[in-house]
Amino acid sequence: MKRVWWTVYNVFVFPVLYFIFKIARLFNQKVRSGFDRRRVQNQFLKEEIKSLDKSKKMIWFHSASLGEFEQAKPIIAKLKAEKNVNILVTFFSPSGYNNSRKYPYADLIAYIPFDFQNSVNDFLDIVNADVVIFMRYDIWPNLSWQLAERNIPAMIVDATMQKNSSRKLPIAKGFHISLYKCFSDFLTVSTNDAKSFLDFKIPQNKIKAVGDTRFDRVYHKSLQAKSKKLFRDGLFDGKKIFLFGSSWEEDENVIFPAFEEVLKTNKDVVMVIAPHEPTELHLEQIENYFAKNISTIRFSSKNNYNGEQVVIIDSIGILLTLYFYADVAYVGGSFKQGIHNVLEPAVYGIPVIFGPKIEYSLEAKELVKRGASQVVTTSQEANTVLTKLFDDDKYRNEIGSIASAYVNENLGASEKIILEIEKYL
Repeated sequence: MKRVWWTVYNVFVFPVLYFIFKIARLFNQKVRSGFDRRRVQNQFLKEEIKSLDKSKKMIWFHSASLGEFEQAKPIIAKLKAEKNVNILVTFFSPSGYNNSRKYPYADLIAYIPFDFQNSVNDFLDIVNADVVIFMRYDIWPNLSWQLAERNIPAMIVDATMQKNSSRKLPIAKGFHISLYKCFSDFLTVSTNDAKSFLDFKIPQNKIKAVGDTRFDRVYHKSLQAKSKKLFRDGLFDGKKIFLFGSSWEEDENVIFPAFEEVLKTNKDVVMVIAPHEPTELHLEQIENYFAKNISTIRFSSKNNYNGEQVVIIDSIGILLTLYFYADVAYVGGSFKQGIHNVLEPAVYGIPVIFGPKIEYSLEAKELVKRGASQVVTTSQEANTVLTKLFDDDKYRNEIGSIASAYVNENLGASEKIILEIEKYL
């Protein structure tokens, strides 16, 4: 069957994907930068790799984008601290590649090659990887088949597989059964995911539930965040901070009216809003909403803070640190396409609330189940929840303790993954 799938993929599927990629290149600067870099990167890799110690094992981590790479970071950092290895990091997306060029624990950073058989073989000849780790899901057929032919161990880490995954549809399932034969290990985030992978006729000894490295990542970043000073000491003395993280307009339509009601009975609450996309237009929309009754200030003007009740974050990349200052957090996306990372506020031991679209977030559902989070669907519900949290300090602290306990219980996935990697070193 492999020959059939190889023919279908190489004759029909990937040529079409490559053509779409070439067309997109004409209209999208990010796609163009990734496309053009792939054309020439082998010559740079050949030079860069000359400076590496060839006696060290080469471990290759691949992530689709920046989000998946965040999950790889605790593994990589621990490997570099404890093992004498070289680390290659690759990305599919330009955002992941461009934002990680200065990552200190990688010896080589590159794009994953185009998935033509010749391109894959050339890349493998250059990097000479001893182990390949794919984060979550971004696996490519020709690359996977070539790794198997070369007997290079390949692992899928932080793997998830929903019971009703589209990968289990008839034709897709046959293809993935053939593809998954190429992998030596499937390290899943939960026992349910591990059981679900069994549907692809994978030997049970290749599948192990080890947990999710996102818990390790947010925990270690939270320790670093405590040493950062986004706001001067004492700036919010006597205030309670409501952190509105990753806000979309759909979230704001519910939360802004609720916050206005909260202020009628609790003047000491300050809302810090971190828009998911802090464009100038979005920032101005937020300012205009509150212009009549509530004072606002942008984060870039924080040194001029004078008791404003809304602080609007006009920077990116600081959200996890911002949660350190919060007494209560709302995580956005949950009225739009799906909730963002709920572990980032939970790690600080604060109550977390969000909207209804949490079906694809195991962490959000578990926090609700444990009583550390609440789902709100209307402004009235949000006002009721926020009012109780800000009026009852004991209740707020108890809820927050449940959230932090959940994170602490799930630490340690990185260590378990490294034990599996060590088998091949």
